Amino acid sequence: MEEWLKQKAEADPRVQRLRTHPGIGLLSGLGLVATLESIERFSHSRKVTAYVGLDPVEDSSGERRRMGSISKQGSRLLRLLLVEAGQVAARRDPELGNVYRRVTLRRGHATAKVAVARRLLVRAFIMLRDEIDYAEFCRRGVAARSSRGSA
Repeated sequence: MEEWLKQKAEADPRVQRLRTHPGIGLLSGLGLVATLESIERFSHSRKVTAYVGLDPVEDSSGERRRMGSISKQGSRLLRLLLVEAGQVAARRDPELGNVYRRVTLRRGHATAKVAVARRLLVRAFIMLRDEIDYAEFCRRGVAARSSRGSA
């Protein structure tokens, strides 16, 4: 079975592109491609996070507005794969590691794992949409941050 999965992953350039990101392996890459299918149907990253179920649920009443836990409306398996991949990615990617540490201080480990999984999903969406690998994603991210700071 594992050999069959490897053949499927090697035959799909989208999976190969995703696997360049630290933390995204064979199963998580295949899971992302299979679940998201045609990436063009999502206009922006908020739609992708809602589709997978990693979007926060809003609990509002009157003037009070509170964001709660995730909606869990999408694929349970993909959320599991993203949380597992996010733990590896947080150790290998400095930016995701900073997110994990910052959220852990405020909200605890469980919430931090979900926050990193959501960031990883958004990164995967951008990589699939723009047809870029991890190195190009990092290069563009640094350029975008530096241009924002100079404005």
